Amino acid sequence: MTDRYGNDVLAGNWRRPKQIRQIEVDLSGELVLEDPDSGFVGAAVRIEQGGVELEDRFGKRRSFRLEDTFLLDGKPVTLRAPRKSAPVAATRTASGSRAVADARARTARASRIYVEGRHDAELVERVWGDDLRIEGVVVEPLGGIDDLAEIVDDFQPTAGRRLGVLVDHLVPGSKEARIADEVEGEHVLVVGHPYVDIWQAVKPTALGIARWPEVPKGQSWKHGVLTALGWPASTPADVVAGWQRILSRVNSYADLEPDLLGRVEELIDFVTAPGR
Repeated sequence: MTDRYGNDVLAGNWRRPKQIRQIEVDLSGELVLEDPDSGFVGAAVRIEQGGVELEDRFGKRRSFRLEDTFLLDGKPVTLRAPRKSAPVAATRTASGSRAVADARARTARASRIYVEGRHDAELVERVWGDDLRIEGVVVEPLGGIDDLAEIVDDFQPTAGRRLGVLVDHLVPGSKEARIADEVEGEHVLVVGHPYVDIWQAVKPTALGIARWPEVPKGQSWKHGVLTALGWPASTPADVVAGWQRILSRVNSYADLEPDLLGRVEELIDFVTAPGR
């Protein structure tokens, strides 16, 4: 006997328009698009390799394929990638700040931000680079903070020449905390995050994992992580490649832990406050 109720009319994705002629539109930063599969609505803020990144009104971002069908004003459309001479104009920077169109980099301030290493500097540049150039703030890697006291003395901080320092693993009782106490003053601000390495400041979900691997004490943290993830870890080049793989998954502040976000913003405010 035929089941007259066997076909569920609501089965599948009922939001996706069917049998409707799709219009092709040029991709631009003025478009507000909806993904019919997930219901995510956002402005086009970034062109990726074969894809587009949308940002919703809460600052949350998601990436989609250019070949996907979207809704524009409730009508199905397909996207046509812009020519290289006409890129999508982002409305916000990767840090979440409002983008300033055609802004020129400001002449570098005398004040500086120091970070422990190259990976720290690359991560700060990836998320805050646009903001730092507009503000004229230079970020320099130190290669460790064991000699921070001498570095601060050589820098000779003043009211118009402030120094901000970002430190890894700045927790009570640590070597880093002791060094920070020695150098911090009116014109020197030392802040840090609790992570053993700056890699941990990247949310594991950005890499598609539930949590960062636990590495036994006495073992190199970076090598331990790479090994646990099943990535090459035997040479310095492997470590560099692993970090670049991690860094490539950071598209905005949303991919970083709040413990790092707040500290970097604090340093930028410190070295760019009026009169500094």
